[in-house]
Amino acid sequence: MTLPFLSPEAPYAILLMLVGAALILRPLQAWRRSLMNTGVFFAACLMGDLLAGLLADQVQPAALRWLREMAVFGEGLAVIRYLGLALFNVVLPRMRVHISGILADILVIIGYVAWAFLRLNLAGVEFSHLFATSAVLTAVVAISMQDTLGNLLGGLALQMDNSLEIGDWIQMGDVAGRVSDIQWRYTAIVTRSGERVVIPNSHLMKNRYAVICNKRQAVPQQRRIIAFNVDLSVPPARITTAVLQDIQTARVPNVSLDPQPQCLLMDFGPGFARYQLRYWLIDPGPDEITDSDVRHHVLAALQREGIRLAVSDQTIHLVQEGEAHRGEVRARELNRRLQAIAQIDLFSRLSEAEQLELAGRLVNAPFARGDIVTRQGAIAHWLYIIVSGEAEAWWQPPDGSPQRLLEKRGPGSVFGELGLMTGAPRRATVIATTDMEAYRLDKAGFEHIIRARPELAEGISAILEARLEHFQALERGHAEGKPASHSTQGSDVAALGKKIREFFGL
Repeated sequence: MTLPFLSPEAPYAILLMLVGAALILRPLQAWRRSLMNTGVFFAACLMGDLLAGLLADQVQPAALRWLREMAVFGEGLAVIRYLGLALFNVVLPRMRVHISGILADILVIIGYVAWAFLRLNLAGVEFSHLFATSAVLTAVVAISMQDTLGNLLGGLALQMDNSLEIGDWIQMGDVAGRVSDIQWRYTAIVTRSGERVVIPNSHLMKNRYAVICNKRQAVPQQRRIIAFNVDLSVPPARITTAVLQDIQTARVPNVSLDPQPQCLLMDFGPGFARYQLRYWLIDPGPDEITDSDVRHHVLAALQREGIRLAVSDQTIHLVQEGEAHRGEVRARELNRRLQAIAQIDLFSRLSEAEQLELAGRLVNAPFARGDIVTRQGAIAHWLYIIVSGEAEAWWQPPDGSPQRLLEKRGPGSVFGELGLMTGAPRRATVIATTDMEAYRLDKAGFEHIIRARPELAEGISAILEARLEHFQALERGHAEGKPASHSTQGSDVAALGKKIREFFGL
């Protein structure tokens, strides 16, 4: 197969270039600029080949011979590049055979060198003199490029043994990040702050690095530790139970429940015990954000149990204004509780003295975002008053279908009143959708007031009737797939007054 004025190799080069272009142009659209440059280079070499044929009778044969040899050599380089990209980036991946990028580059370079030796051999070059000269040159280059060769071999080793892959999270010294690129000379990682750190491959091979998360894991994970101190007077079982129950039931983003979190008593300090909460991240990227969320939950869980974080024992000399300041704080808190009670129609029939006494019996109950405040079906004789934040009430239908959102509640709302007044099981699961501050009132805090004034039961039962009717309408609306209706089931509503009196023994 020959073409006029072109070398015998040109038709085969054109055919191979067309085959390679057909294979790579669509799959490797991101390489379009590089592929176009190679195509332009091939066209330039083809023009040189054609020019050598056109000037066959006008220029010295020796000059035309070297022009044609250079043109044919360039055509071969372009063909090898196109075929290499087609083989290593298209054909083999479709056959589910993957090799490292550095190895593919080396094989293509070997192809270039082999093509060069072939053309030199056809041109009549003596290889004995060439090898003698190249051996000395190779030794000089090897000595002067030790670091570069070390980086090259290091990058090749990293990709050949799969000890490090793009997407892995690694830590080396005080630098940690996700591997974004492995090149001939370096490996690049992107830190959590967005910085791109370049590490020479030879440095990775000579030093120890830790693979924090391996992308080949089904769920890449990293263990984190949150340390906190609690007074020695608090039983360890109470602390570990409160913390673990909160973390395992709350919806904390990026916290894995498999492996399960652990809360351990690690050490004793001056006046306190040192604990550690150990849990696993799903994504190691937002580590500090997740740590902050977990600390919110730990603090809220301990505060709900009346447990304060401890500090080292110290001797402090109080100034005279200290007692006055504490009195102002107590008065401010009491006033805040009175304002919260005044917004609740359930306590609207209480006198000012009774509301003041009730405010003193409220217990601070903070919740972190995602905490389960009450669980459907549980029996608890207390109610919650939301001071700040929001919560959602979810209802589980009896047929086992997915939970359904009943309503959202914000500051000034109260829930759990049926449990306080009648001891009835919780009718819905309430989940804090934001960090939420609330007050809790138990049966004992309200019992002495209603015992002193039994007539309050009738007025309160009327309020609870409306609450129960509203809740039953929401349940029926979800069950029937229709908007909530306001018809009531008299059997439950009529019995409320009796339940209240029986519950408080009136």
